[in-house]
Amino acid sequence: MCRIAIFSLAAIALVACAGGSAGTSRGTALTVTFWAEGRDASEPRRWTLRCAPAGGTLPRAAVACRRLAAGRRSLFTPVPRDAVCTEIYGGPQTARVVGKLDGRRLWASFRRTNGCHIARWQRVSPWLLPPGGVS
Repeated sequence: MCRIAIFSLAAIALVACAGGSAGTSRGTALTVTFWAEGRDASEPRRWTLRCAPAGGTLPRAAVACRRLAAGRRSLFTPVPRDAVCTEIYGGPQTARVVGKLDGRRLWASFRRTNGCHIARWQRVSPWLLPPGGVS
């Protein structure tokens, strides 16, 4: 009877561990859209990124996947509405990143209209977004 109980507990533990590891590999798949002269003035360029394994059309996908794994969702935190930002124009570039990050939906837009938005752009440039600047 004791052997049956031990075997049953071992089987339950094995199933629980297998279920937990499957839940952690939810995946990352993003589409990056970039407008060099702003949305109204230029045609968009698009890249894709997949992680685990790294792939897609984004140059240096492995680097981007490592940086995403390190920074996670905090890289995409929007600028707070009440933030006090320097009034520095960084350029007309805009970008949008959509898809899934660690299995959760992501939608983020980027622009370079003031110091706060420039700093946010720099967090993901040059490995996800192209470097920006006044042209």
